[in-house]
Amino acid sequence: MDKVLLDVFVEHHNRGDQGQNGWKPHVYNAAIKAIHDKCGLHVTKEKICSRMKTFDKHCGTISKILSQSGFGWDWVNNKLLMDSDDVWNKYVQANPKAACYKNKEVKNWEAILTIYSKDHTTGDGAMTGAESAAQPIELDVVVVEASPELPPKRQRTGDAILCMLGEMKGSFQDAMKSLEPLELPKVTPPLEILAALEKIPDLARSDMLRAYGKLILSERLFQALMELPMEFRKEWLLMLNEKNNV
Repeated sequence: MDKVLLDVFVEHHNRGDQGQNGWKPHVYNAAIKAIHDKCGLHVTKEKICSRMKTFDKHCGTISKILSQSGFGWDWVNNKLLMDSDDVWNKYVQANPKAACYKNKEVKNWEAILTIYSKDHTTGDGAMTGAESAAQPIELDVVVVEASPELPPKRQRTGDAILCMLGEMKGSFQDAMKSLEPLELPKVTPPLEILAALEKIPDLARSDMLRAYGKLILSERLFQALMELPMEFRKEWLLMLNEKNNV
């Protein structure tokens, strides 16, 4: 039933039948009819809406995971790929609600991605790795004690005050350096990758989505694509997909 339902919504998505206020009424009617004709089931609009919310949740959670370094998508087994358990454990520690997706099978990912990817890559509450790196990090207040050699409760001269401020600045900067995070590698937002793929002439949707699954995992592959002239990009992506048996 899910495949029939998603096929209808993909078709109407490509027709532009999804507005700012949601899907147009005739889309639900088409879905109800398709499910009845092909599956022999009677469903209501409310049930379809509930199921579509589940797909939307899958897209939001999985897209956020795939935007991080170390993750990819297994198109054969319909689940996440990850470099190591350590990579997954660190992600779940920061995003505990995603824990159930480690071995979760999510079928029809290509259709779900087609329908919902733009909603989530434009920032539907999810941040990319680059956006996360840009967020300010809260630091504990560092209390710097004045030198004990300076007499307390005594008016200092201008030179003495400048000397004290210099010592405080140096101590504070040293403390801050120990708390600075390691610089993260650049991560291109998925929306930018998708936009670059959409500009390639005559690239089939299935080939585009397979390439998308590769490029969001490897920043280096995306940079290599962007260095190629436009007339070479389609052929290079098809060779990349064939090489990886996707």
